[in-house]
Amino acid sequence: MIEFGEEKLGLDGFSSIIFEDNPINISESLKRRVDASFEFLSEFTKNKVIYGINTGFGPMAPYQIEDADRYTLQTNLIRSHASGMGNCLEPIYVRSAMLARLNTLALGYSGVHKSVIETLRQLINHHVYPLIYEHGGVGASGDLVQLAHLALVLIGEGEVDYEGKRQSTAVVFNKLNIQPIEIKIREGLAIINGTSIMTGIGIINSIYARRLVKWSVAASSMISELMEVYDDYFSEELNKSKLHKGQQEVAAMIRKNIAGSKFIRKRDQHLYKDFSQETVIQDKVQEYYSVRCVPQIVGIILETVNQCQELMFEEVNSANDNPIVDVKNKNVLHGGNFHGDYVSFEMDKLKIAITKLSMLAERQLNFLLNPNLNGVLPPFVNLGRLGLNFGMQGVQFTATSTTAENQMLSNPMYVHSIPNNNDNQDIVSMGTNAALITKKVIENSYQVVSIELITILQAVDCLDKFAGLAPASKANYRKLREIIARFDQDYPIYKDLQKVKDYILNNDPD
Repeated sequence: MIEFGEEKLGLDGFSSIIFEDNPINISESLKRRVDASFEFLSEFTKNKVIYGINTGFGPMAPYQIEDADRYTLQTNLIRSHASGMGNCLEPIYVRSAMLARLNTLALGYSGVHKSVIETLRQLINHHVYPLIYEHGGVGASGDLVQLAHLALVLIGEGEVDYEGKRQSTAVVFNKLNIQPIEIKIREGLAIINGTSIMTGIGIINSIYARRLVKWSVAASSMISELMEVYDDYFSEELNKSKLHKGQQEVAAMIRKNIAGSKFIRKRDQHLYKDFSQETVIQDKVQEYYSVRCVPQIVGIILETVNQCQELMFEEVNSANDNPIVDVKNKNVLHGGNFHGDYVSFEMDKLKIAITKLSMLAERQLNFLLNPNLNGVLPPFVNLGRLGLNFGMQGVQFTATSTTAENQMLSNPMYVHSIPNNNDNQDIVSMGTNAALITKKVIENSYQVVSIELITILQAVDCLDKFAGLAPASKANYRKLREIIARFDQDYPIYKDLQKVKDYILNNDPD
């Protein structure tokens, strides 16, 4: 049980709720904070014009709303904006978005009734996922359309995904004895006016991206062993001569991965010890860039993931609403905290980085498949009969086409602002689109790395090098070989590709 509201939500707490299904308990201090915000706003709104409480929304803000219509105003806002289309978000992303919205509303800057916090808590604990559609958000005023589908469920309407089935919210609420929220002042606007969908997706993206970096480094390490590379590529001495922390960290990861390997060579014993008299040196002097430049290439990718994750948690622990209820200074502040530019820009940077990671994996794959490059493996790492069997030849097409799609998708969303809402929203972030496209790039990259890893397994068997691998590489080999067996005869491999992808998506390498 997680005591929610005692401290800022960090990666460990977030992961324990999202991935480990730890239930949430609302702390007493959180309840007091939410109650104080609600009570202050209830008193402060008397005889004042405050946006979204006794006015219309957006371009209709000049129209004053009578107190008797406040409930209808909020419910109309929710119902009218529940207009999403396209595919529904998968449950893990909805769960993440709900947790993100719960956290920001719990900060006490929104003036919502405590029932909003309680109902959100119950939805998360009971694994009830509102149907939230991918298309609809422009990222300012936040994720209005997608969050409206969350709000629709909170008032007891709409549809949910529960126990793997699409069901009526009213039916599920009745079954689980969940009460809809109470709309008192601005609950509709407070729920839908924020960045929680793009942030929820963004946090999951950052978690999966970090894991993918680990698998990429593990794959690179195994290739280094297969090719019996020199140890200076990832040495501490070489990599500390350049001051980038990401590069140094990736080089350290490789050193850890290959510790105990019997295949890594020392340059001073092979090329420095005795001067070669050969006109053409048979012992390769340097490897291709996709092998020896991994610390430099993946280092900046790792730093991008780190920065993205840090910013996502800044956002999830921030008030991203409008107006902001400032209980401490007894004021209500109007501004643009709902704007998703921070998330949008980070998502674009992340997808560019992960696209480059998929490009590295595709080039490493090509290196393994082309005997003219690696010099030791048969074409397409074919363990069968050359000409009759095809090895990884067919699978390479999938990796190449998927990488090409990533390259197209890596164009920035951040700069594609289109004015709308009668030009009230004259510059927007497109943050939700950016997060969703990044999600697609990450999923694609897992496919490419899965193909690369299977090829590496085949190469280990082809060269009969398992016994000499580093312990970490042996452990990864064994885990992946439990999913896909060695093969020398052709067979439809698509199901095994998916199994490997699912495994590495949900598990770190050794």
